[in-house]
Amino acid sequence: MEAFAAAIAVGATHIETDARASSDGRAVLWHDKTLEGFDGSARAVADSPMSVLAGLRSTGSTPGAELLPLDAALDAFPAARFNIDVKSGDSVVAVADAVRRAGAESRVLITSFSALRLRQTARLLPGAARGAAGPGIAAALLAMSVRSGRMLHRALQGTAAVQIPERAYGLELLSPERLRAFHRYTPEVHVWTINDPATMRDLLERGVDGLVTDRADLAVKVVRSHTNL
Repeated sequence: MEAFAAAIAVGATHIETDARASSDGRAVLWHDKTLEGFDGSARAVADSPMSVLAGLRSTGSTPGAELLPLDAALDAFPAARFNIDVKSGDSVVAVADAVRRAGAESRVLITSFSALRLRQTARLLPGAARGAAGPGIAAALLAMSVRSGRMLHRALQGTAAVQIPERAYGLELLSPERLRAFHRYTPEVHVWTINDPATMRDLLERGVDGLVTDRADLAVKVVRSHTNL
């Protein structure tokens, strides 16, 4: 909650987060399969009900932080748009339930590295925007390499955004040619994870639409400066 509030306070309008499911089917915002990075416990998130998870407090560099249910985050920041990475099969229904409970389909982008999880979640949330899963991005890159517009259209059909690193598979994913190709078949291209202001400026100048970053304070300044040019 504190991290989201800090990002919103400096001017961020979108929040990127990850969701898993508690043992009683509630969507909880946590990246890892276990809680080891939170409270030192190796227990899996999926092994505890939300009532137990909500009572835990972090140790280490940010002591006292709480695990946050997705619906609580959506309610707490009603003007923010959320990019939600569905991290596990059991979180598909949990995420969909939380988004529907908060009435937030119109301000949610669903993503996942798994094509199956992405497809299942999108089916439950037809009003939400959808990203591209890992296999879809790989198929898109293959289509670009063989210069097949038909294959590229099939790989990206229905996606609202492609979210990629600068480089993967030994390729520069944001070359002018690839960026143009992505933009022909999907509205937006987002890049992760960018924390250097000079790199942020360069990507925006190239035509990237969104930056996933740990440094919202820096990114907001760069985006505002770029927008005012």
